[in-house]
Amino acid sequence: MRHRPLIALAAAAVLGGLVVTQALAWGASGHRLIGQLAIEALPAEVPAFLRGPKAVAAMGELAREPDRWKGAGKLHDSDREGAHFIDIDDNGLVFGVMPLADLKPTRAEYEKALQEKGLDGWKAGWLQYSIIDGYQQLTQDFRYWRVLTAMEKRAKGPQKAWYKADRLRREQLILRDLGEFAHYVGDGSQPLHTSIHYNGWGDFPNPKGYSNDRLHSAFEGEFVARSVTLAGARAARPAPRDCACTIEQRTVAYLGKTNAETEPLYALWGENAFKTNDPKAVAFATDLIGSGAGELRDMVVMAWRESATGKIGWPAVAVEDVVAGKTDPWVPLLGKD
Repeated sequence: MRHRPLIALAAAAVLGGLVVTQALAWGASGHRLIGQLAIEALPAEVPAFLRGPKAVAAMGELAREPDRWKGAGKLHDSDREGAHFIDIDDNGLVFGVMPLADLKPTRAEYEKALQEKGLDGWKAGWLQYSIIDGYQQLTQDFRYWRVLTAMEKRAKGPQKAWYKADRLRREQLILRDLGEFAHYVGDGSQPLHTSIHYNGWGDFPNPKGYSNDRLHSAFEGEFVARSVTLAGARAARPAPRDCACTIEQRTVAYLGKTNAETEPLYALWGENAFKTNDPKAVAFATDLIGSGAGELRDMVVMAWRESATGKIGWPAVAVEDVVAGKTDPWVPLLGKD
């Protein structure tokens, strides 16, 4: 969900806010497709509760959830608005301030860099951090699931019952956390959520005469709902890809690739391709949805594999030590006050 002024940026200077607009990214149809197509393509190494028809259907709906939160209250909405987008300019700079690849380790440091230029994340967005944060949460969830599953098999009596109950609770949490993560990864496949030109080209250099139409909602909602099919997006979903990189590196590459589709989108809009259901426009949107689903699938697998190492609980215990039977996690999991 986006609900913010269109900001103009000429060279590195920030001009003024012009128009207030509201849009989803994607609409319900796009997010549902991405969630479903990612989950149905998970490999057998991922826990079984995340695979199969029930999980596919659930993730199609849960991937929509952050947009459905809209309207909870002014504070709630304001603190989440910037999570859905990142404004990258024509020089590849986040709001004219820093390259996307100059990824600050924390949002606090990101905010500081923006504020030094008189900006903040509420204007520039922080989608890159939403994706990384969601990935880290999912990885930690998986770590707990590995430990709980291992101990459920080994424990006896009341402890065994507690481990099972907590494993089931963790599975519910994983579905919820994965749904939120899926939403932001899906947002990252929509070019208008990675660009300063997010709802009309705006007051920027425009030598090719791109439109200032408020095209955001018409493209991602109305057009996708009538033109992109499950079968089509499934065919467009790329093969699994292990990037052999960190989640930070993968996120930067993903958002940069999506941002590169901004001009092609405007070119198609100028040809009225989205209004006439031109096959080129259908293929363009279908490829974006398929790309988002493939990226989500691969990030989930990446999180699952990373979860085989690391620590959980307090005092913290190593996942691999618990799984190998070297450490008893009862106190760390139950909680040491």
